[in-house]
Parts: sequence; C-alpha cells; structure tokens
Amino acid sequence: MRPHTRCLLLIGLLAASGCGGKSTDQLIEDLKSSKERDRLIAVRLLQQRKGDPAQVVPALIGALKDTENDIRWSAAIGLGYFGKQARDAIPALEAAQRDRDARVREAAGVALSRIDPARFRNPAKQRMK
Repeated sequence: MRPHTRCLLLIGLLAASGCGGKSTDQLIEDLKSSKERDRLIAVRLLQQRKGDPAQVVPALIGALKDTENDIRWSAAIGLGYFGKQARDAIPALEAAQRDRDARVREAAGVALSRIDPARFRNPAKQRMK
C-alpha cells in the first residue's frame, strides 16, 4: 500500500475509532498490542501528548524497536516533535540511523536535528545545499 493511501486510511481509522479519547497510559499500553493497527494509532497519537514528555518519550524510544517500519518511522518523527525534551532519545535515534528502512533513517536524522541542532544537522537541509 502506498504511504499516502496508508496515511489517509489511518486518519479515517482514528476518526472512526474514537482513539483520541484514550489516556496517555492507555496509548502506551496499546504500543504493546499484538495488533499493528493498535500500535500504529497509539504511536501517532502519542506524538500529540506534548504535556506528558516524561511518559511519552520513553514509550516512543521503545517504539523505535518495533518490528513494523511504519511504527519505527512514526516513533522517530514523534521524538523530533518533542525537541530538547527528548534528549534521552539521542542514543536510540543514532541507532535508528542504521535502520533497514530508509524512511526511518531519515526521520531519525531529522529528529536528532530538532533535539540538538548544534550537534546534528538536518539531513533534508544538507541535501538542498
């Protein structure tokens, strides 16, 4: 399935499932689900929980080890949204830069540049030069 189509389907699932009403603890628990759909929804909703970095950042770090590429990619993106609050994720994101999926590697690089811009350059900006 194409990434754009998958994203549109996920948005529809989120709207239909009412998952937005789950607590941070419930979403973190969903990251342990055997169902990819539950984990994907949880990782994407957790990115929006900026008021809970002490809970969310470690959960997203754990999601970087998921078996599914989309979940690892979403976790890396989410960690970047937390900026400096996700400093503990730097070692895991550095490891994710060696992921088998190119999207995960790129998302990890962007996240690192948002967490510590003095130390890590944004890979997308480097390509433009």
